[in-house]
Amino acid sequence: MATEIRVPTLGESVSEATVGTWFKKVGDTVKADEPIVELETDKVTVEVPAPASGVLSEILAANGETVGLGALLGQIAEGVSAGAAAEKAAEPAPAAAAVPAAAPASPASAMPAAPAAAKMLAENNLSAEQVDGSGKRGQVLKGDVIAAVARGVSTPAASAEPVKVAARVPSSEADAPREERVKMTRLRQTIAKRLKDAQNTAAMLTTYNEVDMSAVMDLRGRYKDLFEKKHGVKLGFMGFFTKAVTHALKELPAVNAEIDGTDIIYKNYCHIGVAVGTDKGLVVPVVRDADQMSIAEIEKDIGRLGKLARDGALSMADMQGGTFTISNGGVYGSLMSSPILNAPQSGILGMHKIQERPVVVGGQIVIRPMMYLALSYDHRMVDGKEAVTFLVRVKESLEDPERLVLDL
Repeated sequence: MATEIRVPTLGESVSEATVGTWFKKVGDTVKADEPIVELETDKVTVEVPAPASGVLSEILAANGETVGLGALLGQIAEGVSAGAAAEKAAEPAPAAAAVPAAAPASPASAMPAAPAAAKMLAENNLSAEQVDGSGKRGQVLKGDVIAAVARGVSTPAASAEPVKVAARVPSSEADAPREERVKMTRLRQTIAKRLKDAQNTAAMLTTYNEVDMSAVMDLRGRYKDLFEKKHGVKLGFMGFFTKAVTHALKELPAVNAEIDGTDIIYKNYCHIGVAVGTDKGLVVPVVRDADQMSIAEIEKDIGRLGKLARDGALSMADMQGGTFTISNGGVYGSLMSSPILNAPQSGILGMHKIQERPVVVGGQIVIRPMMYLALSYDHRMVDGKEAVTFLVRVKESLEDPERLVLDL
């Protein structure tokens, strides 16, 4: 009797996934609850455990295939030897044969659009498939594109594709063999779509400041060993920044709010998203109720979420409900950047590299470890005065960290 492997419930608002990697091949022995296949959704990567022990007898959803909730992924045979299962695998499986192999974007006999036509297609956000070509072997010429535009041919609805991409100009014959085409993961498609939507929706503006990190670095230097011994976690900079942000959000609630139609929703809590770069893309796990946590508790939670992110083990709950985001490009060496909003949030703080620079203190030029800060905000609801004041409050807390302890 065979046990079916099906797509599990993937979380709120997630209805489909892409088969990422099969950890086993047909004929391999599997144990119950052992990870057997990895699914990629538009938010997280999920490992599907084997529902029973036995031998993987069939794989019905190949790598790269899109599957819905409850879809049949494969089967585990009970009491079947690995050799028998492998022999069965040699036979063509109808379901597997139905999965189309990766194919070129156009038929092998079709001619790519002429260079001038390809340029016009890109300018009008059209693809060659939407235009009837009059050239040899159906090649699309410039005149064909002009005629199509005149007829009112338009791009299909955006909902038909996860990411809307303009047609690219074909590479030269010399360059084409040296290129590699790889399908975007669902996570990367979602990142691209969300960031572009944020640009198109919000009235995004960025304000900058710089902070002298001397006080935080001195405090950290004095207590980092004792802190790690007591709390079991290293004392980093994120705890200070997160705490400084929550203090500023309490004073300037508009930065912690979001727009819903013609309403503004003020959040009387601080769920801080912390952007984490992984080998599969950027994810933003959330430290919940950070305003009610100590610096030690914040550091522990950030460490926990960071490990889950790097292991690809974040759950949907770990990534939902954020009210404000902190992005630390400084760990990669960035000196200055303008972060993009994490919609529907109204603010995101960009941290950067700490670099010693000459500054004037008390009329004297001294060398101090300085960091540029950038606050991107939605100008539809956050005024310039509020944004600048918010960034100044963060600066003041970091340059005088005793304020964080005294709640000033």
